[in-house]
Amino acid sequence: MTSKNYTKIFKQLKSKPAKLAKYIKHNKPKKKEFGAGSKRCKRCGRFGAHVGKYNLHLCRQCFREIATQIGFGRFY
Repeated sequence: MTSKNYTKIFKQLKSKPAKLAKYIKHNKPKKKEFGAGSKRCKRCGRFGAHVGKYNLHLCRQCFREIATQIGFGRFY
């Protein structure tokens, strides 16, 4: 049973709790510990173009919007 949408599979396995538990155990999404998918912007939640230097954890778009407010020079 493969599907992008888990709700369809959950609906099918609702009457079989043992199989549903096994399905959830083996097919739940894995927690990202490293790489681009593990770093999120703390302001908007984007994954890409992450600025982690100085412990900022902002995407580049949010950084450009608030750079002057947080003490960085004038950016265009």
